[in-house]
Amino acid sequence: MGNMVRIGPLGIGGRKPLLLIAGPCVIEGRKPCLQVAGRLASLAKKEKIPLIFKASYDKANRSSHRSFRGPGLTMGIEILAEIKQRYNLPVLTDVHNESEVSIVAQVADVLQIPAFLSRQTDLVLAVGESGRAVNIKKAQFMAPEEIRNVIEKVESTGNKKILLTERGVSFGYNNLVADMRSLLVMRETGYPVIFDATHSVQRPGGGGGYTSGDGQWAPALARAAVATGCDGVFIETHVSPGEARSDKDNAVPFAHLRALWRILRQIDDVVS
Repeated sequence: MGNMVRIGPLGIGGRKPLLLIAGPCVIEGRKPCLQVAGRLASLAKKEKIPLIFKASYDKANRSSHRSFRGPGLTMGIEILAEIKQRYNLPVLTDVHNESEVSIVAQVADVLQIPAFLSRQTDLVLAVGESGRAVNIKKAQFMAPEEIRNVIEKVESTGNKKILLTERGVSFGYNNLVADMRSLLVMRETGYPVIFDATHSVQRPGGGGGYTSGDGQWAPALARAAVATGCDGVFIETHVSPGEARSDKDNAVPFAHLRALWRILRQIDDVVS
């Protein structure tokens, strides 16, 4: 049984209930982001879900320079701060360079290291030094055993509030595969392990100028991950996925989230 990491009122890992990290891929604007956050907060209250809200203020790794990246740092942080205050939710967002870490850390409860950047030492150290909880997304090109090297970088700053997220591994061109053994290997580090159901069904660059995917399979992979044993599930959701400005092919429709979560919770109860 791994150690527990505390983020605000939430305990993650150990024998704590299954965590949900959810929200839109990118902040599309104040109104749509608050709409999703409000619905998630209401769902979490009714279903007693330990919830961290997730949204990105800047998607710096889009396939094409023509793709929407988000509102940027200043406006994005203002929106996340409003969500945090209005709905009393911990918030998570990713940072792509160390110069933004101190600003983001003033609002975000969890700073996420994007998978593509999980070997960028200066960024990893800066996030660790922020004192905030750190979510390390294992790179698509890394074996699960290699996550220990990233953990050691964060730990060298004195920060041990660490989450580890599996989001699939590269499998030929424009495809990922989710290896459930990875969850077990990473759990041996003692830190809580999260399974990213929606990014694991991506087809990177599969749309030519954008990343496509097989979102219809995300719920099945989430069920498999919880059955294997993980401490939380990461799900990108949208009221109208087909209209999403990032990862539209992978997001789980918000209307399906309640039913999915009830199944995941039942599986977790059995496994626990």
